Amino acid sequence: MVLQTIPWPGNLVFLRPSWIFLVISYWVLSLPHRVNVGTALILGLIWDLLLGSTLGIRGMMMSIVVYIIAFNFLILRNSALWQQAVLIALLSMVLEVFIFLGEYVVQDTTFNPLFLLSAFLNCLLWPWVFLLMRRIRRHWCLR
Repeated sequence: MVLQTIPWPGNLVFLRPSWIFLVISYWVLSLPHRVNVGTALILGLIWDLLLGSTLGIRGMMMSIVVYIIAFNFLILRNSALWQQAVLIALLSMVLEVFIFLGEYVVQDTTFNPLFLLSAFLNCLLWPWVFLLMRRIRRHWCLR
């Protein structure tokens, strides 16, 4: 949550990675019986509160995307790490578009395609997030 709320310079704000989405994606892939769509909804609501945006938009949209991950977790879990990174990038693009559509329905916003570049950064960060979170999970013997 702290990494998600760190301010970025004005001209680089569109490159901000979605740390919450990366972490919840890992936990849904590794422990789907403990971390699920409900967890994504709660984290999305907290994310909305932290950003001061319309309450429920990120929660609902993230729970939709996490449902897609949870539904196909065996396929994603057995893929190579680079394939997972590409799929996470595509799903984070879908998340950004869904968030825009939710915000567009509630209030008049304009779509900035530069925000889709954060999905590319999510693709580059996924292997490190995956390996770090796996090390944490193994250290604490979470099953």
